[in-house]
Amino acid sequence: MVLSRRDVLKAGAAVSAIAALPSWPARAGFAPQTGKWRKFELSTRLAIENASGVTQAWIPLPAFSEPSWIKPEGSSWSTNAKSAEIVKDPRYGAEFLHVVWNEGEKAPSIEVSSKVATQNRAVDLSRPLGTQTLSDTERHLYLMPTDLIPTDGIVKETSDKIVAGAKSDTDKAHAIYQWIVENCYRDAKTRGCGIGDIANILKSGNFGGKCADINALFVGLARAAGLPARDLYGLRVAPSAFGYKSLGAKNDIVTKAQHCRAEVFLAEFGWVPMDPADVRKVMLEEPPGNLPLTDEKVAEARKTLFGAWEGNWLAYNTAHDLALPGATGPKVGFLMYPEAEVAGERLDCLNADTFKYVITARELAV
Repeated sequence: MVLSRRDVLKAGAAVSAIAALPSWPARAGFAPQTGKWRKFELSTRLAIENASGVTQAWIPLPAFSEPSWIKPEGSSWSTNAKSAEIVKDPRYGAEFLHVVWNEGEKAPSIEVSSKVATQNRAVDLSRPLGTQTLSDTERHLYLMPTDLIPTDGIVKETSDKIVAGAKSDTDKAHAIYQWIVENCYRDAKTRGCGIGDIANILKSGNFGGKCADINALFVGLARAAGLPARDLYGLRVAPSAFGYKSLGAKNDIVTKAQHCRAEVFLAEFGWVPMDPADVRKVMLEEPPGNLPLTDEKVAEARKTLFGAWEGNWLAYNTAHDLALPGATGPKVGFLMYPEAEVAGERLDCLNADTFKYVITARELAV
């Protein structure tokens, strides 16, 4: 076991350190409030040039539903494929479009249109709601390990150190969140959103990555502490309304705006939104860049993103370890990008320009 980086940077003292943090208020500049729904139309256009052999694709659909904050309104498509059908993963409920073209089709193409209603989320953690429950099936699902998110070994040992002394589920989640913010960092060199191989992250002592790494680490540490938690894989679809240039889509072309968030289930509140990865994104990218933890914008994000997030983002699914039907390539750790194979060869989903696909988003009147 390699736990270094100052022995997980004094993890055993995490809870006492958190108690000493200033209780700064999230100013009006970053204070998402519930109550105002927004509707977005998402268009995914895929066109593969000079195809040979059988071409097929798997396109994630924004089908995750939670009536309090996100409501999918269905998808439609036009294509020159011989077949296109919605597939629903039986374990996580993830939905994606499986498209297959005729072997002689040289220019496979499809355009998928989806509509989703979203709103801001804000959980008042000073007002417990009473005992909240999960079904046995959900609890098992969101406590179990995945291929990239184990809950034993170095993950369990790290989690135990972080939550030592925590007296409630909320205290445990808070300790893990603060540890992530303090010890991880956003690595601009990471491709896409990262891989999410959390055991190797901890073993290496290099806690850098992007959202699929940093928020996956939160999820794994939470599960190892006995807290149901999940990644939500999705896409930013609009600029931030709170002045954060780093926390929103830059324009209506959102091809590279994928972002995963996290939730943890707390006994007195139910599912609570988390996004420690975005705190580190603010530090790295918010102008003028490389901001310290003491910067006001960082402090606000750190406070707000434990229990709230902005509704300029939509979720595709919470799935892990998906075997794509009909694929010859390996299963995927998560499905947040379009995937495709040409003549049995998997295309690079992170290279949209070569792949080739374009995703756009526009806001509709509610």
